[in-house]
Amino acid sequence: MIKNVALSTILLVIMAVCSPDTSAQDSKSKEKPSETPLVELTTSYGVIKIKLSDLTPKHRDNFLKLARAGFYDSLLFHRVISNFMIQGGDPESKHAEAGKMLGNGDVGYTIPAEFNDALYHKKGALCAARTENPEKASSGCQFYIVQGSKFTDNDLSMTEERINQTRKQSGLAKLFADPKNADKRARFMELRNNKQTDSLNIYYKTELEPLLAKEAAPFKYTEEQKKSYTTTGGTPHLDQGYTVFGEVVEGLDVIDQIAATKTATGDRPLEDVRMTVRVLEKK
Repeated sequence: MIKNVALSTILLVIMAVCSPDTSAQDSKSKEKPSETPLVELTTSYGVIKIKLSDLTPKHRDNFLKLARAGFYDSLLFHRVISNFMIQGGDPESKHAEAGKMLGNGDVGYTIPAEFNDALYHKKGALCAARTENPEKASSGCQFYIVQGSKFTDNDLSMTEERINQTRKQSGLAKLFADPKNADKRARFMELRNNKQTDSLNIYYKTELEPLLAKEAAPFKYTEEQKKSYTTTGGTPHLDQGYTVFGEVVEGLDVIDQIAATKTATGDRPLEDVRMTVRVLEKK
């Protein structure tokens, strides 16, 4: 986990960020009653029913499109890590021979990140896998379901701090990218390059921080989210870094069983765990 970092250090890190980060979205909206159908994922260990989120429409619609087309049928959960997550959706896994390293297959496109403070990596969260990329764009097909473990209030406080540091970095990069703020960037760089740390901190607090506050509200876990992480568990260190776009409403025990399977190098289960995915269309 990330330790406390002095403001002057944060500012130095901020300047290394040269493009806005989509993790700065700040919606606190709650889910409304959804007309989105449930998705049923069947494995040899049992059935998992998933509710997709209407707060992430691009990911929701893409998953429904692929599921209705039968894309996921016979694919593997190719990466399984106990107390962390189970991952699937690699199209190369359908006919993969035993022992083959998997995880690089895709559908030729990515999906823009859709971060929302109301969606988090609790146990059973359905999330989009991705490569390392500045925009945190998601894979067009690969996904993971969180098993996770329990975390303490202190763990969550450090995660909040890390997320807020990232938001500040993103916000400042966006602020300085605007030509009308050229004078603010020049003043910041002057203080930074002359190593006037105290003046830099004061300038940041008085001139820049109020502007950043308008861009994104500070991230903070709700009491409900804290309770979920401390009692049921999850993977909070992935929050605001990977898009959460649904949650398991039935079959958490199936996730536990899959996560407990023996694996080989690359975290691939020794015995194939295949899936069939269908949309439970509403009448």
